[in-house]
Amino acid sequence: MPRLPLNTLPTFRVVAELQNLRAAAEALHLTHSAVSQQLRVLETQLGHPVFDRHGRRLSLNAAGAALLPYVKEALAQLDEGMQAAAAAASSARQRLRLSVLPSFAQRWLLPRMGRWRERHPDIALEIESSQQLVDVRREGFHAALRQGRGPWPGLESEKLFDHPMPMILVGSPAAARRLAGATPADYAREPLLGEAGLWEAWFAAAGAPCKATPVAVFNDAGLLLSAVEQNLGLAVVRELLAADALRDGRLVRLSPVDILYDPANTYQLAYPPALRDWPPLATLRDWIREELEASRHALHAQALSSSR
Repeated sequence: MPRLPLNTLPTFRVVAELQNLRAAAEALHLTHSAVSQQLRVLETQLGHPVFDRHGRRLSLNAAGAALLPYVKEALAQLDEGMQAAAAAASSARQRLRLSVLPSFAQRWLLPRMGRWRERHPDIALEIESSQQLVDVRREGFHAALRQGRGPWPGLESEKLFDHPMPMILVGSPAAARRLAGATPADYAREPLLGEAGLWEAWFAAAGAPCKATPVAVFNDAGLLLSAVEQNLGLAVVRELLAADALRDGRLVRLSPVDILYDPANTYQLAYPPALRDWPPLATLRDWIREELEASRHALHAQALSSSR
């Protein structure tokens, strides 16, 4: 069996993805001739072509299509290995790159960053918030905090919260004063924010099934909560994300009724398998779990205090 020239594999992957020599050369910061030469070296070593050529345009042939997924996996594992080696060799202040949903970053993680710095001053967090499902391995992240069922290809993942995360009805303090003593049917006549299906599930649980017509829908729970705080309407939200605003009085829980909407859609930490035992990642995983549990206990204590 021929041994592949490793330096040609990144070039092969980029050309296979772009299917254009000029575009691949620009992406790789190489000359057009250098890219062509690397492909010739690869094909010579293999003993057969991996592309069908149509001028500057290329398309994978059957051999190239069979080879590509293995090359991608091999390069990803090499990247992981280098990442793990660099992490293990580092004795100075360490940096952990984390991809996080904007709502979780804004409403839960950032308010707790002071406690993280106090406990772990030697581990710097580099946080990037995104609604998109980033490619953790390809884009150089150590981990991603995601909301979903998993698993995600090429990553290990684990639930961070073992308890159900109820969704509750909240409003601004002004709305709470105006709606004191209101019934579920009264809430249906208010400006509703968020998904219609979520509202209809809440009204059904409250014993007042109805067709909901929200005045605004948001693609981010952080924006939704901010809109409620500004007295633009009512919303059914994850209790966990509203926890700090409830404690600070920026939001008020309007009803004891809660629902478990899509309970399998939980918070999970996903990471490359090679980093499973990397100390900074293990430290972050344990800290998030501790803080989530502390949030749950604080919400429970607040609920007991309000019921007295």
